[in-house]
Amino acid sequence: MSTFTIVLLVILAVLLIAVVVLYFLGKKAQKRQAEQQEQIAAARQTVSMLIIDKKRMKLKDAGLPQFVIDQTPKLFRGSKLPIVKAKVGPQIMTLVCEESIFDSVPVKKEVKADVSGIYITGVKGLHGKMPAAPVKKKSKFRQLVEKAQEKAGAKPIK
Repeated sequence: MSTFTIVLLVILAVLLIAVVVLYFLGKKAQKRQAEQQEQIAAARQTVSMLIIDKKRMKLKDAGLPQFVIDQTPKLFRGSKLPIVKAKVGPQIMTLVCEESIFDSVPVKKEVKADVSGIYITGVKGLHGKMPAAPVKKKSKFRQLVEKAQEKAGAKPIK
């Protein structure tokens, strides 16, 4: 066999092993996430609160309790999280919001929120209607692509 064929077979074997390892690690992580979601759902409470402020900020700068910072892996301490400051009853609390609902959380409004520990999992309006999440503006490139697809008779990509 030529050296080129041997090199290709070795690279193929390494890639195959990497794919198999990633598959099993992904399955394990998916099971762990499902267990965590069950625990969050079991500890969920509905609380009335006034949202004061919301920002994406680093965990160290958020003002969360020290034991929360100590429990997070060192890799994620520098990453930005959706943080919400809210008045719950007589005290002001700093809470971590779920990324999927962060944009729909209204500022300076009273809401009923599903809270699990310091984690906000859902928000419903208490007084009046909830404002709709702001619509993202399309880039020039996306507008040109959609216009070209419309002219060609194809469906725009979503």
